[in-house]
Amino acid sequence: MSTVKLQKTLTPFALWALGVGYVISGMYFGWNLGLEKGGTLGMAIATVVVMAMYITFTFSYSELACAIPKAGGVFDYAERALGKDIAFIAGIAQTVEFVFAPPAIAFAIGAYFNAFFPDVPIITSAVVVYLLFTGLNIIGVRAAATFEIVITVLAVGELLLFVGIVSPSFDAANLVSNAFPNGWGGAFAAIPFAIWFFLGIEGIANVAEEAKNPQRDIKKGFGWAIFTLAMLCVLVFVSAVGVAGWEAIVYQSGNEGATSDSPLPLALSRVTGDNHVMYHLLITVGLFGLVASFHGLILAAGRSTYEMGKARHFPAFLGIVSPRFRTPAYALLGNMMLGLLALFSGRTGEIITLSVFGALTLYVIAMVALIKLRNREPELHRPFRVPLYPAFPIIVIIIGSISLISMLVYNWGIGLVYGLVLFVSFGLFKIIRK
Repeated sequence: MSTVKLQKTLTPFALWALGVGYVISGMYFGWNLGLEKGGTLGMAIATVVVMAMYITFTFSYSELACAIPKAGGVFDYAERALGKDIAFIAGIAQTVEFVFAPPAIAFAIGAYFNAFFPDVPIITSAVVVYLLFTGLNIIGVRAAATFEIVITVLAVGELLLFVGIVSPSFDAANLVSNAFPNGWGGAFAAIPFAIWFFLGIEGIANVAEEAKNPQRDIKKGFGWAIFTLAMLCVLVFVSAVGVAGWEAIVYQSGNEGATSDSPLPLALSRVTGDNHVMYHLLITVGLFGLVASFHGLILAAGRSTYEMGKARHFPAFLGIVSPRFRTPAYALLGNMMLGLLALFSGRTGEIITLSVFGALTLYVIAMVALIKLRNREPELHRPFRVPLYPAFPIIVIIIGSISLISMLVYNWGIGLVYGLVLFVSFGLFKIIRK
């Protein structure tokens, strides 16, 4: 096995940019489809509950990341606390989340380019960005992180600009119009779309080995990132719906028609029209949010797969660090191959839901590992301790478990596929291990 180590270059600010960048595309597209399920109130209830889960999860996960700063994230925490079998399941869940979220975002990027250049097929643009950003991550984490900082700052700035432009047209009456069309069932059905607001922030833990001072820097990166994302979530949700009601940012033409993945342009067009310079600026710069998440998740996925390869749970070559670039080049390339296969399937909605199943599994296992480690290894050096223990991890376990059950009820077909992935992978793991 190669003795080359990952390069330590990441600062707290870089970790903040990565954390926000992993997630920020969720502010730009996808979340509005939860409004179709639950209306403003149903989606708001789902979002508040999910936000509580992510805030408590972030503090809890920070304790694990600071105490065990390794690239495998939940895989390494679960292995230490719960054994190799549970660790393998956690690693597969993490891989499902990080490998299958980028294809959905790549498709959205391709659709963006297609809107400006109709002669360029969506799939062509999506493949090109996969090749481009996988290559950037192979070249080096410093270059990848520098790019992520720039693109994330631009994406955050654009969201604040959007809020500033539409706020004068805000009308509170639009928040209560047809606010709860499907009752509590709609609120439960909206959960996956509320999770899309925050999906991926845990990727900060997967670059812990590349932080200059993991025990100090990880907690700062996590804390700043979740605060930024919570504020942006509230601002974007309220301002976008407040312009003309939830139907205006779900359907492409009024209260009926096909659903849209562009809630912010739909809201802005009600304020400026679709020929205004600020409208075109938002459309153009909006690409930054998609690119930030796509690029950041590729980076985190590479580290997750690398750690599984290093532990020989995946083919061993995936756990080799490139001697030239000091990055997990083989893991990045392997993830790209899987991502392209998912991309060519054309089932972006199902891919997003599959990714959410993986994320929720990861959250629940990580919190069980945290509680187990507190009991089994009280002497373990913990530079950061989660406040209000054990309330925070228990809150995550309860909300995460209810969300998983809700996901299975409303997406049983994809849940079956996810279960098969876990079952087959675990079966192969046990056979090969013997």
